Amino acid sequence: MQRQTNGQQHDGGEAGSHAPLLELDHLHVSFGETVAVDDVTLTIRRGERIALVGESGSGKSVTALSILRLLSDAQVSGAIRFDGEDLLAKSEREMRGLRGSDIAMIFQEPMTALNPLYTIGEQIAETIVVHDGVPAAEARKRAVALLGRTGIPEPGKRVNSYPHELSGGQRQRAMIAMALACRPRLLLADEPTTALDVTIRAQIVDLLLELQRDEAEKRGMAVLLITHDLNLVRHFAQRIAVMENGVLVESGSVEQVFESPQHPYTQRLLASRPQRTVVPVLPISPVLLEARGVSVDFKTKLPGLAGWFRSGRFRAVADATIAVRQGETLGIVGESGSGKSTLAMALLGLQRTAHGDIEFQGRALGSYRGTEQTTLRSNMQVVFQDPFSSLSPRQTIERIVGEGLALHRPQMSPQARRDKVLAVLREVGIDRTSLFRYPHEFSGGQRQRIAIARALVVEPRILILDEPTSALDVSIQQQVLKLLAGLQQKYNLGFVFISHDLAVIGAMAHRVAVMQNGSIVESGDVEKIFATPSHPYTRKLLKAALDR
Repeated sequence: MQRQTNGQQHDGGEAGSHAPLLELDHLHVSFGETVAVDDVTLTIRRGERIALVGESGSGKSVTALSILRLLSDAQVSGAIRFDGEDLLAKSEREMRGLRGSDIAMIFQEPMTALNPLYTIGEQIAETIVVHDGVPAAEARKRAVALLGRTGIPEPGKRVNSYPHELSGGQRQRAMIAMALACRPRLLLADEPTTALDVTIRAQIVDLLLELQRDEAEKRGMAVLLITHDLNLVRHFAQRIAVMENGVLVESGSVEQVFESPQHPYTQRLLASRPQRTVVPVLPISPVLLEARGVSVDFKTKLPGLAGWFRSGRFRAVADATIAVRQGETLGIVGESGSGKSTLAMALLGLQRTAHGDIEFQGRALGSYRGTEQTTLRSNMQVVFQDPFSSLSPRQTIERIVGEGLALHRPQMSPQARRDKVLAVLREVGIDRTSLFRYPHEFSGGQRQRIAIARALVVEPRILILDEPTSALDVSIQQQVLKLLAGLQQKYNLGFVFISHDLAVIGAMAHRVAVMQNGSIVESGDVEKIFATPSHPYTRKLLKAALDR
């Protein structure tokens, strides 16, 4: 069943008074015999905000990439008309003139989309110089202003940072600044707030709405939002289109679809919410991982001539003390750049600490040597925030997931190893046909599930999860959270769960630690802190989550 509306009711009243800005007319995209997008027809008017939702692999990102003609080895048919002109008939040179200027895109994984050899400021300024023709000095000033508007602290300094020097959320904001640099007429936003905490997410939504209302531009920027965040859809979009297996199954106004969804798939999506499945931890449960007074410093370049002779010091984590017991989940929340991921790397022994003690099962991490260190690595596993950069592009999924078994369980036969890999892949929702495929052949959400499978396959004692569900749609998120909860109960696993999604933390965590500017400002029982937060920063986070 498909339901269409004409989209006449919009904020500002502009969307219904003009001809369509973008028309997808029976769009069909396939890769060999695999059909990714099947007969999709969709219209976007000037100034309109449309959300394209659906599970990972449903064809959302392929639809967006086909608009910019960024798909390689794809067979595309139908019509893609922008401002009345068929984009499929344009030359590559003509498309380069449109990309970034008239049609811009915010990509899902900023670490792979940003050039690691250039500073953030250089990459944003280049877009402005190429498309607007302004001098480099003016382009740099605009780059600083854009970084500030997207919520990056100290934009005058961060403009000189390279992508690896920013947190995941800061990189995502830099991508947004780059996409908005030339005030495009159409913005394709592929999970633009995935890596952002709730407060910055609200800022980005307000920024996009502000740009649309900017009368000085009079361009009526339209937005095609691709997301799995249904709360974001409800508060940002005017219309919603739902995709399943490459097919557009339902579309209409946000109010209509949310209040009375017609298609069974849409009904399942809207019914997917994190459910609290926490089992109380026994008082006698031993402490698996403990950190006392841990601080982490990074060297920074001083301004002026001083930078040639000595370095400054930036304290990313300050005097952090936490403990995780067997069978317990400790949630760590805070804004991007607050030190959450740095603390996680220190807990794993992958980041040098300035001072403090970290112990696993009562023994200092630094005391493990040789084969003991190999056993320690097996017992402490991690799922990173960006699955694409953490999965080897040259290895098949079977090798990626089975690599830990080859190292930590060398006595297993090849068949037993494959059976174990298949079993854990099934648990995270990946079927056996994926064994011989490579990471680039999967969607962002599917890659994240593979990363989780790789960590779980060696049955660790403690698992550090750095935004493990940030790339997952709501139904798969619910599946993975249920999987993690079941594995925790079955094997008495300890979790350190880092997330900007407070609903996920509320569903999974026994206790929570709230970080701000490198310090833990509040910690304790998650239900108590969420109900009666004592620190102003915690209250700010919770208010931003509830206001969405």
